[in-house]
Amino acid sequence: MWNFYARIWRNTGRAQLTLVVLSLIVAALAAAPLRFQKDIINSLGPDLQTNQLLYLCGGYLAVIVVTNIFKFALNYKSSVLGEDIIRRIRASIYGAHHNPDTKRKPNTGTLATIIAAEAEEVGRFVGQAVANPLLQIGTLVSVVSYVAATQPYLGGFLVLIILPQAAIVLFLQERVNRRVKERTIVLRQASSDISEEDLKNIHHVQEKTLQDFDQIFVIRRGIFKLKLSMKMAMNVISGIGLVGILLIGGLLMREGLSDVGTVVAAISALERINSPWRLLLNFYKELSAARVKFELIVKSSDAFDLPKPATVAKKTP
Repeated sequence: MWNFYARIWRNTGRAQLTLVVLSLIVAALAAAPLRFQKDIINSLGPDLQTNQLLYLCGGYLAVIVVTNIFKFALNYKSSVLGEDIIRRIRASIYGAHHNPDTKRKPNTGTLATIIAAEAEEVGRFVGQAVANPLLQIGTLVSVVSYVAATQPYLGGFLVLIILPQAAIVLFLQERVNRRVKERTIVLRQASSDISEEDLKNIHHVQEKTLQDFDQIFVIRRGIFKLKLSMKMAMNVISGIGLVGILLIGGLLMREGLSDVGTVVAAISALERINSPWRLLLNFYKELSAARVKFELIVKSSDAFDLPKPATVAKKTP
């Protein structure tokens, strides 16, 4: 994995720094809506002051607008970087294939598979390789820290909800990785056999290709089982988290250790950490799959230095 990230940073370091700054800004703003939400709910009552309510609602809306502006900039720059890397990977592999000095060259079928599908998966991942985990981790820290500062018991419970989800993904994802790698190798072989069919052995090639298709189906079926098992576990744990906050919050309110606004903010925080946590888990899955594809792409060619964007094609507006 470190070799993978070393190559990413070597080829996209400057662009990644911009994404890091935007990610930190969005993460820092993540907890701000919770504070406004808590204050608005606690201000509702017979002594409600209109000016105070307008101020709080205006601040709440302003934070939402500003956060989404930065999210747009982050997502746009991340997407453009990913697309640029896709172009550069394709140019590198295609150039190596036609370079007479390259010792290892993919055959035509494998080359087509890499350029059409695998390069896109790896390149799209590179666009979010640094900013995405930083954003999600920053959001989790920001939200959980706010809830813990407001009510330590609820903050601690949110942490306990996160830990089993991490354990489940770490346990099952390696099994998914092995199947992804196996599927990619089989698909490459099938593509290679199809592109180089020999009329003399056509029946043998056809039979082997159909067997490869069956094997891909079996592998994908196993991947579906693992992924859906993870999703089901996440949903169950999220449900436990919601019930737990209501139970703990109710008991704390009975003892005078909390208020309605804090409990509602904690419920909202659970939703807010569910989203970045799921995205972070998905990122880990994509990282694992992209790393497998990356290793296979590198093994297909001796030359894998990405050309600079200017050497690939003219920039278009």
